[in-house]
Amino acid sequence: MIPRLFRPGINAALLGMRVLFVLAVSPVVSAQDAHQPAQAADEKAFLAENDTAMTRMMNDMAAKPSGDIDRDFVAMMTPHHQGAIDMAVIELRYGKNEQLRRIAQEIIVDQMQEIAAMKLAIGEQVTASAPAPTQANPAVATQDHMNMSHDMKMPETK
Repeated sequence: MIPRLFRPGINAALLGMRVLFVLAVSPVVSAQDAHQPAQAADEKAFLAENDTAMTRMMNDMAAKPSGDIDRDFVAMMTPHHQGAIDMAVIELRYGKNEQLRRIAQEIIVDQMQEIAAMKLAIGEQVTASAPAPTQANPAVATQDHMNMSHDMKMPETK
């Protein structure tokens, strides 16, 4: 007697479904594999730049207390906001989602305005700004943007 679990009709149908699934998935996987090297390189660059931005932000937020709470607040919040700007620039370099790219652009504008407002509130001078760079080459970016992190500022002219 053949157990009910091994009926020829069901086993053949299951085997057929498995073969169809493998055949249907195979071209999709192959197409994704063709894009993997470029995606992997972008992901690696994105993560490296983001890590650099986060490390710089955390280091710069460790401001030495000055005895003036308001100045200390601005000294800690400025690199925090700058970190958001730097991360938004990185999203613009590598991100593909148009909604997130628009949000990143808004973050840049909003955070720059908040940095300027905080500096003005404590009597510091605010420098003019230019559009944020989105090039992967920081050497080119420094020519286009004057108000990015300390290592991306243009030299002052006299």
